[in-house]
Amino acid sequence: MIMKENNRILKVLMPNTKIYIIIIALYTCVIFFYNIALGIAGLFVLGILVYYNLLNAKSRKSEWTKYIENLSSNLGLATKNAVLNLPLPLIICEDDGTVVWYNKSMGDLFHGTEFLSKKIDDYIKAINIKKILDKKIDFIDKVTIGGNYFSVLINPINVNNKKQSEYIVMLYFIDRSDYFDLKDLYESKKAVVCLVEVDNFDEAVKSVDDSNRPVLVAEIDKRINAWAAEISAAIRKYDDNKYIMFFEEKNLKVLEDKRFDILDSIRDINVGNRLPVTLSIGVGKNGDNPAQLTAFASSSKDLALGRGGDQAVVKDGEKFFFFGGKTKEVEKKTKVKARVIAHALSNLIDQSSEVLIMGHDVPDLDSLGASLGLFRAVKERGKSAYIILNKPNVSIEELLKRMEGMAEYSNIFITSEQALNRVTKNTLLIIADVHIKAITEFPGIVDRVEKIVVIDHHRRSADYISNAVLYYIETYASSTSELVTEIIQYISNDPVLKPIEAEALMAGIMVDTKDFSFKTGVRTFEAASYLRRCGADTTSVRQLLADDMSTYIMRSETVKNAKIINGTIAIAVCRECNSSAYLAVPQAADELLTIRGITASFVLAKHGNDVVVSGRSLGDINVQLILEKLGGGGHLTVAGTKISNVSLKEAEEMVIGAIKQYQEEGEVK
Repeated sequence: MIMKENNRILKVLMPNTKIYIIIIALYTCVIFFYNIALGIAGLFVLGILVYYNLLNAKSRKSEWTKYIENLSSNLGLATKNAVLNLPLPLIICEDDGTVVWYNKSMGDLFHGTEFLSKKIDDYIKAINIKKILDKKIDFIDKVTIGGNYFSVLINPINVNNKKQSEYIVMLYFIDRSDYFDLKDLYESKKAVVCLVEVDNFDEAVKSVDDSNRPVLVAEIDKRINAWAAEISAAIRKYDDNKYIMFFEEKNLKVLEDKRFDILDSIRDINVGNRLPVTLSIGVGKNGDNPAQLTAFASSSKDLALGRGGDQAVVKDGEKFFFFGGKTKEVEKKTKVKARVIAHALSNLIDQSSEVLIMGHDVPDLDSLGASLGLFRAVKERGKSAYIILNKPNVSIEELLKRMEGMAEYSNIFITSEQALNRVTKNTLLIIADVHIKAITEFPGIVDRVEKIVVIDHHRRSADYISNAVLYYIETYASSTSELVTEIIQYISNDPVLKPIEAEALMAGIMVDTKDFSFKTGVRTFEAASYLRRCGADTTSVRQLLADDMSTYIMRSETVKNAKIINGTIAIAVCRECNSSAYLAVPQAADELLTIRGITASFVLAKHGNDVVVSGRSLGDINVQLILEKLGGGGHLTVAGTKISNVSLKEAEEMVIGAIKQYQEEGEVK
């Protein structure tokens, strides 16, 4: 190969004299024809020229060959010298990660540490040769060595010409410490917008004696301003209970590490107030401009308020991060908002051609009861209404059986396909007892309807339905049925509920309050009283809530086989659950809380390809925050989730992992 290359170079560099010899020979022949003596002399001279040319060509070829060989040797030596003395740190590894060579610059980074013939990932964790070769990675952006930051250029070389490839991998380390230091400085100096609102300012102030009210307001201001000063934030109070802050992103990390301890500090204020003071904090970061940062902060604060307050929400681009949320929601005594919502809903109903109503998938009595109450509200406004229900389940089948013989309800339930065919530009969609698109009865219709109303009592999740024209999400309420019962009272001058509808709403309240023992406030009993006046029979309602024998046995077996972790948290798996899983699982979780010493419970069951999980708490542990880590949601004391494509054992380990993570984050005192 080298000889062929040399011959090619010689042909280019050495002149070709054959053509000149041939021309001289032709001229000699012509002279020989006219003068023999001169021709003989010419032949003699031609012979001398041919001999000299051959001798000279041989000498030149020898010299050029020697020169080229010396040049190749010098280039090889220069290449080796360049590699050996490369100013960049360089490592050569085998395809299993074994270090076969490194230069002095690389050795200097490790202060003389000898790592020849050792695995590179023992010294540089970020470099995995197998992963590099498998995924054909040619560049690693950031690797930390001895406090310096490097980018790594990767050059794999196939050293085996056979079918089975063998590689050596050359890794060039480029020091980019200045760049990354500058980048970190830029990131730390980026602006952050924070909106702070005192959740229950009016109620807390009214709960204090007149003489102490200025003291309470001053103490709130003092602690919030002191908190702002700790992080060098600019702060302005723009309403009695609202503040806006600007600070650098590096200080946000401090707040996150402390889990926004200002929430605890404000809650500890006690100057005679009978209600604890709580904050809702919304933070916006990584926006393209100040306007977007402010929009992020506003969205975060709305989400914090929608989840019951007493928490901080950070919006980083499209991601949300939650902190706090330890306290129970404070019930609002006034019904002003219910009247306002009822008035707005009446206008929307009046402007629509017809109304579609739906709850969450696998509806329970709260979802269906609220839907029936909304059906009556729509009828009171003189409009047609239909409830989307694809498949009944054991928890609502008794109510549906009672309605079968009633002519008025003979055609109010429609399937998803039928609902889609009824959608027009003027259709109004009311979603009850859920605010997450993915777990509605028919997610596909949400994007097809222009006007949507959401009525729910669960804490707002990050993936809430964002295109609704009217939200009524009140986390203090016991149930959506309670909210709908209040709306009905203001929907028309003289609303009339049918007894079956009143009983469905009453059943919804009783299901979610566990017979008025959980999340029950004054307004809950007022709603129940109104339903009783409308004809709800408590004995009849109790029959709607009655279990069949198989559900009772499933629940009992599940409770029997529960195990206790951390001394106060019960976890149980319903291994024999069938179609009644969605009913038996939450009931078992409720029953576990009746055991002395248990402060929280989680029950799991297989349902098709999914594992359903119900969480319950007495209030010391926030089961909503735990199950949100697994894609669920709910309330501080009542929450649930559905995990797809996992076994019961895997799901149980995921729940235990979420509990440990929750405790590590310091949510439990």
